[in-house]
Amino acid sequence: MKNKDLLLQALTHSSYSNEYENSPHNERLEFLGDAVIGLLMADYLYKKGLEDEGQLSKKRAQAVCEEALYKYATRINLSSKLRLGRGLELAKARENPAIIADAFEALFGAVYLDSGYREVKKLFHRVIVPNLKEIKEIKDFKSTLQEFVQIDRRNVSYHLEAQKGPSHKRIFTVSVKVDGIVMGIGEAKTKKEAEQKAAEVALGKLAKEIKDND
Repeated sequence: MKNKDLLLQALTHSSYSNEYENSPHNERLEFLGDAVIGLLMADYLYKKGLEDEGQLSKKRAQAVCEEALYKYATRINLSSKLRLGRGLELAKARENPAIIADAFEALFGAVYLDSGYREVKKLFHRVIVPNLKEIKEIKDFKSTLQEFVQIDRRNVSYHLEAQKGPSHKRIFTVSVKVDGIVMGIGEAKTKKEAEQKAAEVALGKLAKEIKDND
């Protein structure tokens, strides 16, 4: 990368930024990187020749979920390069999949800003594509739930109900509603993970309803 400050920002967690006021953190880059990785993955899967839109969406969701991003990041030992606040270091947050996955997204955002689409695509094919076979077993409960309810054209929505705890130990509570009715609640260290857990609960309830009605 040409802009080393941008790379450093991608590796800087907000906890570090809070302790060192002149250190920009990576949350905005994470937002951008999330979109960049999503586009690259969609482009890659489209060119693989899959015809069914539902399968394309499911494979993309599986390949860019937090667990998958964490796996990619470990292949380049990203956690060892992060800048964390003292509290997070003591809490062993360098092993936290959510923080590492966020930094991975931020890295892609930084490369895109620094070098453009062509170079970030090269990074995608070097870091992500060779490891796609490792994420085949990852379960994406949100996509499965969406497919499940689409049969009856029902609506699914996720709602952040609460968040508690300090920044390095935050717990998010998310509910999932099907046609306005709460079908599942999940708690986790990130909103994405909490949504997955809520969707898993909802799938269990919907499956039980079908079984009871047989």
